[in-house]
Amino acid sequence: MALWGGRFEKGVDQFTQEFGASLEVDKNMAQQDVAGSRAHARMLARQGIISDADQQAIDRGLADIAQQIADGTFPWDVNDEDVHMAVESRLTAQIGQPGARLHTGRSRNDQVATDIRLLAKDLTAQLMRGNVELRRTFVDCAERYLGVVLPGYTHLQHAQPVLLSHHLLAYYWMFQRDYVRLEAALKAADANPLGAAALAGTTYPLDRAYTTELLGFDHAIPNSLDAVSDRDYLLDLEYACSVSMMHLSRLCEEIVLWSSTEFGFITLSDSYSTGSSIMPQKKNPDFAELTRGKTGRVYGDLMALLTTMKSLPLAYNKDLQECKEGPLDAVRTLSDCMEIASGMLETMTVHEDVMLAQAQRGFTSATDVADYLAKKGMPFREAHAVVGQLVLYCEKHHKGLEDLTPAEFKAASDLFEDDVARDLDPAGIANARNTYGGTGSEAVRQQLAEARQSLQADEAALAPEK
Repeated sequence: MALWGGRFEKGVDQFTQEFGASLEVDKNMAQQDVAGSRAHARMLARQGIISDADQQAIDRGLADIAQQIADGTFPWDVNDEDVHMAVESRLTAQIGQPGARLHTGRSRNDQVATDIRLLAKDLTAQLMRGNVELRRTFVDCAERYLGVVLPGYTHLQHAQPVLLSHHLLAYYWMFQRDYVRLEAALKAADANPLGAAALAGTTYPLDRAYTTELLGFDHAIPNSLDAVSDRDYLLDLEYACSVSMMHLSRLCEEIVLWSSTEFGFITLSDSYSTGSSIMPQKKNPDFAELTRGKTGRVYGDLMALLTTMKSLPLAYNKDLQECKEGPLDAVRTLSDCMEIASGMLETMTVHEDVMLAQAQRGFTSATDVADYLAKKGMPFREAHAVVGQLVLYCEKHHKGLEDLTPAEFKAASDLFEDDVARDLDPAGIANARNTYGGTGSEAVRQQLAEARQSLQADEAALAPEK
């Protein structure tokens, strides 16, 4: 009979029992369940609600169960509805009557809320470490390719030359913001619901501050109804995962483009490519494409939980059982995709000559030519029009700006002199932009220093306390 079966005359139908069970998903938070139970038992003994002898027996039994779970030897019973029942049943079978006292002053409602919050904290910390590793890869690659120039794009059209390092660091800052979002999700999860019981608290003299301390939570949740029904922190986690996957998808779209024959900017390592079953020449960026595709499933995880939560009255409802699979899937997917992205970046071959050649095409020096005229005294809007006419002239005569003779420049404006050619070199154009945040080499070195500093600060914050 189920642990809650005393009120029922008939056993649960096999199908409905299977339909309502969550054991397979719950196994992911088995260690958190044990940790919460050990803290609860210590508090009960400290408050004189159970004896010290019972608490010690419970603690030894739960420690043994934790080891069994870690070793993979725990005897999961398919008849157990969830991890709470599985652990409690095993504990009672091992130590007898003291195990039956563990649930005093507690409900599965506050128990599962505690487990999920502990799990969410662990999962978020895991993602934060993965985020730091990925950002380290961006910084390392930015330093490695500091002198490489490629065309910058707007509307996927050649715009202005930029340093590859600058391009890569744009992603660094995206993922740095993702780290901040993960920090916020961790803070949101860092609250203790244990002691809220089913929904209204309990008549037992529980010390919620003590379990808060034992479990490493920041504070106890002040409202018992909110404590058992809140899953906002999971939404925060899934949102953080969704934004990070969006950033990975943008990166992977560029990897797909850059590795194509049309671009030819990079060649992916064989370890991060696949072939074709029919076309022998193919080298496909499958893992970049898969990462791009998996973004949708993480978005789906977020939307599923938002939809589950949208109409729930207070307090606990069985719908909340559906809140666990999504975050687990989102975290696992993001963690895997960050590792894939880091591997692709670390092992790719960059074709610097191709990037530089492309940086010279598409009139990427046009803005600098207009600036040349503006620095000679011509209003920028007039300079813009003059260079626009020059571009039109070049298109009609199948030339680039760099192909024009001094006479052709002079025909467009008397302000042009022979030194205009100095403003047509892609590397010079890129490196000249040294305002803060620009693509010039000096600005990028400053940006790299700031990125290193922020990375080291986050690494230090994640380091285990000695």
